[in-house]
Amino acid sequence: MADPELEAIRQRRMQELMARHGVGNQQNSEQQKAQDDAKREAEERRQMMLSQILSAEARERLARIALVKPEKARGVEDVILRAAQMGQIAEKVSEEKLITLLEQINNQTTRQTKVTIQRRRSVLEDDD
Repeated sequence: MADPELEAIRQRRMQELMARHGVGNQQNSEQQKAQDDAKREAEERRQMMLSQILSAEARERLARIALVKPEKARGVEDVILRAAQMGQIAEKVSEEKLITLLEQINNQTTRQTKVTIQRRRSVLEDDD
């Protein structure tokens, strides 16, 4: 490849990266900031609702779970929030109820793993 071709490819790639990251485009950065603000507000509302639904001990346990498995904690939070919105939760969720819920979710999402071992036949084996 000739040097002018390589330079043209580099320039196009640099422009793509700059456009993707919003460099030089004020409107793009404003949209990104608005999206970030909306996400932050939604997360704050979510945490506020969870603090009203969960007891202090249950919140602590869920926070510890989130440190190890964030996707699992997020799923449990979703289940709790949906149940609260549907009126299935009348009182604060205690740590014991949270443990029960976690066990139920674990039983539902447990994946079976199967290991199969395939032995290679050696060229020198006479078992044919």
